[in-house]
Amino acid sequence: MYTYQKQNLYYAQVLPGIEEELTRELSWLGAEVIKTEFGILTFTTDKAGLYRINLRSRLATRILAPLISFRCPDADKLYRATRTMEWRDFLRPTGSFAIVANVSETEAFNNSHFAALKLKDAICDYFRARTGVRPDVDKKAPDVIFHLHIRKGRASISVDTSGGSLHRRGYRTQGVEAPMQETLAAAILAMTEWDLETPLVDPMCGSGTILSEAHMLACGIPAGYLRKHFGLSRLPNFNKKLWEAERQKATKRIQPPEEGLIMGSDICKTTVASARENMANLPGGEQIPIFRKDVRKLEIHEESLIVCNPPYGIRLGREEDMKQFYKEFGDFLKNECKGSTAFIYFGNRELIGSLGLKTEWKRPLMNGGLDGRLCKYNLY
Repeated sequence: MYTYQKQNLYYAQVLPGIEEELTRELSWLGAEVIKTEFGILTFTTDKAGLYRINLRSRLATRILAPLISFRCPDADKLYRATRTMEWRDFLRPTGSFAIVANVSETEAFNNSHFAALKLKDAICDYFRARTGVRPDVDKKAPDVIFHLHIRKGRASISVDTSGGSLHRRGYRTQGVEAPMQETLAAAILAMTEWDLETPLVDPMCGSGTILSEAHMLACGIPAGYLRKHFGLSRLPNFNKKLWEAERQKATKRIQPPEEGLIMGSDICKTTVASARENMANLPGGEQIPIFRKDVRKLEIHEESLIVCNPPYGIRLGREEDMKQFYKEFGDFLKNECKGSTAFIYFGNRELIGSLGLKTEWKRPLMNGGLDGRLCKYNLY
């Protein structure tokens, strides 16, 4: 038996800064979080819980099932220890796989790529010796993804039960430049503590990621509703009947959208069209109104929740134009949105001061390579 089978133990990868929110979500989905370290939440759950978390978690990046752990002083030991593993438990000889490797504080390996190659050789040689053929390496759409982690002379190998990053929901078929990652949008909504009753407005919606995540949350649409593939189907103890039961439970929770609860807008015609198309990929998403309008001319009802990720780069041109835009946006919030609360994500932290409003709080959040900030504003 593998480690995850013996101990019901799993790892959840998460974006930096939202570990606390994911801990609460995992507990709500029936897991018990043991510890958080290096952006990994270690937790325990039963088989149904594993399926439920993969299907419904809005915040986790991926869920890993640990297979083995062993002392690994050098590359030869890595090869020998993995050459005899029963890889056919997870992979067919004619299938495909990928390896994600991470090496730290280990002198025996120059880089992660070298460690990944040694594990790849072990897997391929295992199949050659038994079948005469070997599976292919496919970095884009593999059947199975294995994770190798080597730190301080100890190696651990896990299988990706998510089958790729969970932020790929499947609704975003049309994109814009530098879109917000879906898990980040979901985390921002979690931080707003939205009551699902206050009208939510994204006045600069881009391709509609925040709107889509808000719609899924309000209607009870599971985060993995549109995903075609989950890596958990490759586990040797996969229970298809139990998996289908969890899917049916999650699907039965879906409700129609409440009229007037969610609204979006953007000044760009092409962007608005993309947002509408993405929303239409979700049940009831075509009913969410998305307008083409300048945010400074938008009418927002009092006591609304304003959540947005304003443009911060090329779309606005010169730096002085950008600062002027943020100042005008801040004036709009102050004068036209009294009684509301705004949560604004700044991809460029230096623009926070240009808004001209006092923050209630700031939280660091990464979006791709951007060290951004989420700011809360109470608009009295």
